[in-house]
Amino acid sequence: MNYFELINKCLTELNYKTVTAFNELTKNDHKKIKNIINSINTEVCNSEKWNFLLRKTSITLPAKTSEITNPVKGRITLLSIDGERYHYVEDFEKFFTSSKPARGYTSFNDKLLFPVFEEDKTVDIIYYTSNCAKNADNEEKMVLDAENDESLIPEIFAEPLLVYGTCMRLKGNPQHIRFNYWYGMYKDALLNMRSKLSVDADAAPVVKLFRK
Repeated sequence: MNYFELINKCLTELNYKTVTAFNELTKNDHKKIKNIINSINTEVCNSEKWNFLLRKTSITLPAKTSEITNPVKGRITLLSIDGERYHYVEDFEKFFTSSKPARGYTSFNDKLLFPVFEEDKTVDIIYYTSNCAKNADNEEKMVLDAENDESLIPEIFAEPLLVYGTCMRLKGNPQHIRFNYWYGMYKDALLNMRSKLSVDADAAPVVKLFRK
């Protein structure tokens, strides 16, 4: 379900009039719905170690070079050099001295810092992308902003999470006649997604949906 379809589904659920074209979404409530969908999409994606956000990339670390531009947008969970795992070192200052850790790496600004090697090395990185959406060409992006954009959350979970979560947050009143229904559908979808798609469901935090 793309961004435009999600918005119209929200309008239907709220008993508002749907629109036939994306450029008709000009009213105040339309803008609120668009913003809330993106807020919830980002919150859910960033809340846990979801396996659908795992990515892998490989780069070459040239010989006698100790730093490269960080090639990933997201949280690195594993980094290996020539198949050997390297651990993250918080004290980046060590990499600017002669006491560089032999099996460690760190980050500094937009760079990754490593020990110096005498030959080229292959760096493999597994990470959780910070992107939360994709366009019609499957190119990942941070937010939903075009008609045919889709959430990176699998569709079976994206629809109930984003539609019911948006309706609940837009109304923001537990006394609303549909509030408990929206909350129940949102909560069930989140719990179901956690049980199936979280890398570490036991250690995963609870997502709190704050009302404004």
